[in-house]
Amino acid sequence: MQRFYRIDHRGTPRFVVESGRTWQLVEGDLFGEWQAGDVVNSSGQRLLAPVNPSKIVAIGRNYKDHAAELNNPLPVEPLIFLKPPSSIVGPGDPIVLPSGVGRVDHEAEVGVVVGRLARHVKRADASKYVFGFTCVNDVTARELQKKDVQFTRAKGFDTFAPIGPSLVTGLDYQGSEGLLVEGYVNGERRQSSSTKSLIFPIDELIEFVSAVMTLLPGDIISTGTPAGVGPLKAGDSVTIKVAGVGELTNPVQ
Repeated sequence: MQRFYRIDHRGTPRFVVESGRTWQLVEGDLFGEWQAGDVVNSSGQRLLAPVNPSKIVAIGRNYKDHAAELNNPLPVEPLIFLKPPSSIVGPGDPIVLPSGVGRVDHEAEVGVVVGRLARHVKRADASKYVFGFTCVNDVTARELQKKDVQFTRAKGFDTFAPIGPSLVTGLDYQGSEGLLVEGYVNGERRQSSSTKSLIFPIDELIEFVSAVMTLLPGDIISTGTPAGVGPLKAGDSVTIKVAGVGELTNPVQ
């Protein structure tokens, strides 16, 4: 298992790799050939979103309990939509509530980070394309989602895709327990489930999505949210936890 962060290093975004309590700059291509370089201080660094994807492919209604709480039928195949890169913010960055859109919800999700160009991947080979995992908050303007035919506006506002705090490789997502995902608002747990409860598991999602569009290194598949989504208000603090990845916390304003 390796843990990577992305930091603002002297005004330039840089990957760092964690080794024990030491952070070292990543020299080269994180998704290709790289090596650990100079040591940097792990304290006082501004964390950025751990990757800069060309796209976030998000999956809707991928937990039965979440579909039920919104009175939606279960999908017969993965329901996919895109969140734009402009919606991405990092740990500690504010989620800004747009005026006049009504209810805005948190959605705790496990983000799969693609490690190599993926096109028409077979499910049996899908694990070869998984680089690692991160936390995603699929912030949603709920009333707009119900109003519009598609999810672009409800999901695509600036700051509606907090990601972080780290990118972790080597997690056993195929194990019997899956990966635990939780969502907290002001310290109160609102969501808790595991990827073992996904309607469409991660390897199937990679097969399905890569049959539609080419996935590039660093792209994210956000795997869906469990029950417990709820509204956010200015002054709240929302935290997403994924086992092995850490805690992604963002204030709401």
